[in-house]
Amino acid sequence: MDKFGVTIRPGKEASDVVLAEAFNVAVPFIDRHLAEGRGAKIAIRTVREEISYAQLAVNVNRAGNLLLGLGLKRGERVLMVVKDCPAFFYVFWGAIKAGIVPVPLNTLLRSADYAYIIDNSACAALIYSPEYAPEIEPALQQSPHKPRSVLRTEGTADSFDAVLAKASSDLQPVMSTPESDCFWLYSSGSTGRPKGAVHLQRDMVFTSQHYGVETLGARESDVFFSAAKLFFAYGHGNAMTFPLWVGGTAILSDERPAPPMTFGLIEKFRPTLYFGVPTLYAAQLQALETSKPDLSSVRACVSAGEALPADIFRRWKEKTGLTILDGIGSTEALHIFISNRLDDVKPGASGRMVPGYEARILDEHGEQAPDDEPGKLWIKGNSTAKYYWNNPAKTAETMVEGWLNTGDTYSRDGQGYYTYGGRSDDMLKVGGIWCSPFEIEARLIEHASVLEAAIVGRADSDGLIKPEAHIVLKDVATIESDDGAGLRRALLEHCRSGLAPYKYPRWINFVGELPKTATGKIQRFRLRQ
Repeated sequence: MDKFGVTIRPGKEASDVVLAEAFNVAVPFIDRHLAEGRGAKIAIRTVREEISYAQLAVNVNRAGNLLLGLGLKRGERVLMVVKDCPAFFYVFWGAIKAGIVPVPLNTLLRSADYAYIIDNSACAALIYSPEYAPEIEPALQQSPHKPRSVLRTEGTADSFDAVLAKASSDLQPVMSTPESDCFWLYSSGSTGRPKGAVHLQRDMVFTSQHYGVETLGARESDVFFSAAKLFFAYGHGNAMTFPLWVGGTAILSDERPAPPMTFGLIEKFRPTLYFGVPTLYAAQLQALETSKPDLSSVRACVSAGEALPADIFRRWKEKTGLTILDGIGSTEALHIFISNRLDDVKPGASGRMVPGYEARILDEHGEQAPDDEPGKLWIKGNSTAKYYWNNPAKTAETMVEGWLNTGDTYSRDGQGYYTYGGRSDDMLKVGGIWCSPFEIEARLIEHASVLEAAIVGRADSDGLIKPEAHIVLKDVATIESDDGAGLRRALLEHCRSGLAPYKYPRWINFVGELPKTATGKIQRFRLRQ
């Protein structure tokens, strides 16, 4: 692969990946396939269309020229609120090839989140799918920063797809270096404010080779189907970079993941690799009690986003005969850095280190914790983000001399298996996506009946963490008539109307007071007991 800027040299534990000094990552991921005779092969399948590698390359070039024609300059940002569809590939890779920085965003956010990111990123352009107009258009009004160009992906005479067809299909890659800024992914932090993790040109190469090829065993004959969406770092690899790296085929769906959708697409498109999250596997197990989908094409299942309970692993194996490979990754690391393997699985554990990564577990004194003792997990690898955009304090706290503070508590046993012990702070991971308890509390407090609120994580019947609310009411008389059932419904609707769908509390407890420190801080650990 050296003529495309990448040389892979086999090593004992991890291959040695060498990148050219002058480098644009769109060349090995997009342009290479035409030179290797893969132009006629299908790169992307959806229920509505098929896109060959030749069509992909042409539309990537057109998208890059479209962005340049809008006046975007090298290093400027284009925000993407785009559903899982071929246009996501075109904008993302076209921007990179043209020297522009794509920034895919969570499509489940609300207008206040988008307004903040529009302003924080100082983006030059924003491209969005029309489904998200009810949140995007108010955000554009609210944000102090106004992007120079705003396009819908489809549906109007001047939308992205209409303009794309008129753009030139000839685009030379803008060369930079492997360590140059390439794309951003926004990650929520402990304050709930999204943070822009700045990834480099090299990062997707390392995740695709070290996890995709060397850990998962991905190959050209594979068909990839990820229930996790493209905006999510996990789905970004599963459904885009891994298939493009090996010359495979990606299955995309713009529907929300649910058992009928996932089982239907597996039967229709016959993927060989399937990627889910524990919450979805639990829902699929429930559906398997009354249905028997044909899963015979799948040779491996992968789980990430949150720790996979051993019971879900066991039940899935019993029901389907398939092994779920659990692993841990992060937005900042781009993909999975600790994982189980098909020939090396420990149920309930995240597995062992992925080739090319190092880890250390530090105790409360900053010293290496002994085996089987929990501590803060730090990792190092060539896919970790360089810094957080415009956030030097958080960068200094999280990214130290090449090491990344994951914010997770882990332990490591004598055989090298890592086991998750929870977050090192109060953040919750719900359905594989981080959410801040403070954000949910703030929404609850906006309700006229609520005096105080505290959110903690609680395991449901499948062992998956969901938000639980403890609420102090302004007037307890509001719950006397029906034991609070009506108020609970009203509070749930209040949360659902103002928060991303996965953030609403699954349980609501009315309490007389919240446990606090002498200085007035809520003691959430006491609510978890």
